[in-house]
Amino acid sequence: MSDLPDYMRTTPCIGLCSTVYGDLVCRGCKRFSHEIIDWNRYADEQKAAVWQRLEQLLEQVVMARVEVVSVVALRAALVRLQVKVPVDASTALQVLRLIPRLDEDALMACGLRLRPHCASYSLKQLRDELDSAYFDLSRAYHERRIGAAR
Repeated sequence: MSDLPDYMRTTPCIGLCSTVYGDLVCRGCKRFSHEIIDWNRYADEQKAAVWQRLEQLLEQVVMARVEVVSVVALRAALVRLQVKVPVDASTALQVLRLIPRLDEDALMACGLRLRPHCASYSLKQLRDELDSAYFDLSRAYHERRIGAAR
């Protein structure tokens, strides 16, 4: 995995860890508690595997609610608003990091459009929905893959 993007070697932590309160899935970064504990011992390939799972789940959540109509406008908005997101990060991660920085009417100017079933959402509702759905999907994945192994 020598072509591993640099950001996949760093922690997905966003500083809102809930595993210290006993959650098996972190409400902030959506990693599993054992992944957080063992992160600094992981080889690059293990870190990349965690990142890939997180991005696959995030892709399902974000793209089911938001349509990217212009990648060029999305990237320009990320630069203009100085959103810290790796250039080689998934589109879903870029969208997730951008949304909290937007004004209510800025989606289209950033190359984004809400899917019809989310069209009435405010940006706050969208952020809450994305976070909740991402957490629920991560928790379900943990229950299926990790919980079943116990």
